[in-house]
Amino acid sequence: MEKKSRKLALFLMCVYTSSYVTRINFGAIVAEMVAGTGLSKDALSWSLTGAFITYGAGQLLSGWLGDRVQPKYLLSLGLFVSSAMNLVTASLSDPVAMAAVWCVNGLAQAFLWPPIVRLTANRMTKDDFKKSTVIVSYGITTGTILVYLVSPLIITLSGWRAVFIASAFVGLVASALVFRFCPKTESETKEENGVVTEEKKRGGWALVFSPVMMALMAAIVCQGALRDGVTTWMPSYISETYSLGTAAAILTGVLLPLFGMLCLKLAGALYSKVLKNPMTCGGVIFGFGVVSAACLYFATGRTTVGSVLFSAALTGAMHGVNLILVCMVPGFFRGTGKVAFVSGALNTCTYIGSAASVWLVPIVAGGGDWSATVALWCAIAAVGCALTFIALPGFRRRFGGGGNGPVF
Repeated sequence: MEKKSRKLALFLMCVYTSSYVTRINFGAIVAEMVAGTGLSKDALSWSLTGAFITYGAGQLLSGWLGDRVQPKYLLSLGLFVSSAMNLVTASLSDPVAMAAVWCVNGLAQAFLWPPIVRLTANRMTKDDFKKSTVIVSYGITTGTILVYLVSPLIITLSGWRAVFIASAFVGLVASALVFRFCPKTESETKEENGVVTEEKKRGGWALVFSPVMMALMAAIVCQGALRDGVTTWMPSYISETYSLGTAAAILTGVLLPLFGMLCLKLAGALYSKVLKNPMTCGGVIFGFGVVSAACLYFATGRTTVGSVLFSAALTGAMHGVNLILVCMVPGFFRGTGKVAFVSGALNTCTYIGSAASVWLVPIVAGGGDWSATVALWCAIAAVGCALTFIALPGFRRRFGGGGNGPVF
């Protein structure tokens, strides 16, 4: 990997880390917010659901703008607005106001990933793009680790509102650094195979709306439902199932991103060196998620350690699926001028699943029946695995036997 590519990837990983700090903090401390405000879990869940909806919808707008506006400006603006929403949330107690503000935060967060993908695809070779995608994706786990590790300490010292204030500070610093140091993209006509012709653009649109992409998007919905559904509600699941304090339950969530980082590394290696077709690789990792979900079902109510470990395995598998299906596939559209749009569209599917899962879990588990919730996760994992393999033949026809490089 070229030195300049590695430096850019590490910089963007830090940026993405800050975005996760300002995004997932609400879900991480929702159990403490319930205890501190007296609001119900259902009432607070609307903030999370609304944010997932606006984030997912905003991905399409972000993808469209990301192919037309310099990424650094979208990144800086998104982080600034997100930080402002965190500061406002720290002063609120009304669930409706919280939901409105956190929906704005979700929209602001949408202006991060598609511009990052366009920036890396534009300024790096295909091989460096793959490697940098893995590195930048580490921001998901590092940001999650920071939130789940530091939040209990902040809550103990100053209460849950201070978590949002500290997160806002991190986001503002990142916004300023992006505006000052993030490079601009080069002309889109400097593609490896020449200019972006109208023929390539038309071919790109046909591929975006092909049946294989529709099956892929449906599988990604399942991935989002599992990755964010389990991550968001795992502290509540552990707290209610095993009668742990909220701070202790939040700390158990640290294992999820740690295992997620390991799975990202393993998924990247599996894709690059063994299963070079993303559908095959994604399907195999989904299969691991099915096994993990089944083990979690049988561990629920029986062993705290087992429940935490299998939850970590399930979310780790979904981080791996996200890396392969959501982060790598847009690179196949290099040369069409639609990298950011495809990235935004696939990410939208992730958060359709996230919103549905975050909304549905409190309903299913409302009476304390977390076994039913875990059974639902098992079913979702099985459907996602099946859809990925259904998409495999069509993907091979579109991109060749290995599917290991852009078709254009």
